[in-house]
Amino acid sequence: MNALTRKPLKPASTHQIAQGITLPYDRAHELCGPSRRSLALMIASRSDAPILWIKPDWHPDDLNPQGVVRFLDPGRITFVRPKRAEDILWCMEETLRAGCVPLVVAECDSPPALTPIRRLHLAAQSGAELGKIKILPLLLTPGDGGAQGIETRWHMAPRHTKGQSRWLLQRRRARMAPPAAWALGWEEKQAQVYPETAPDLGSDIAAE
Repeated sequence: MNALTRKPLKPASTHQIAQGITLPYDRAHELCGPSRRSLALMIASRSDAPILWIKPDWHPDDLNPQGVVRFLDPGRITFVRPKRAEDILWCMEETLRAGCVPLVVAECDSPPALTPIRRLHLAAQSGAELGKIKILPLLLTPGDGGAQGIETRWHMAPRHTKGQSRWLLQRRRARMAPPAAWALGWEEKQAQVYPETAPDLGSDIAAE
């Protein structure tokens, strides 16, 4: 129930990564861990929408088109390369607010603070209403992440074996769901969940 309008709240519209793994639209999400770029590409592969990828100009490592094509058509991605750190989130916020790109990825050198994240949430909601589209903002942060106020935080790391591509995907924070982990693979151009035993996250993940 909405306390202001007294109307029932509508279930949040979500973007599916794989069976049982979803992201709410119009809210900012954090992807961290060594396989965060692969996770962003898996998420983006679930639609045919254009992608704006904001990447610091001083980062030497670019996405390899031969690696990207495994997940999606590299031609869908438009890169923006800000020369100043403060312009990364500014570019993301302005793009979200315009409501013209459904999926926006921003690579950050460190986890953003609470105020910028709140601005991204508001910009995504305004842009979705203006453009009549569903928007998914993804923040890529190093290490274990730690952005304040994000809707969800996901950590992905490789667990490959001979002849098999596998990752351990962990949902480390979510406003509306508990911590969880999945063994993830990539088969037939989509993410697949496998029944391999994932670690019990339990108290290893501190609540914000």
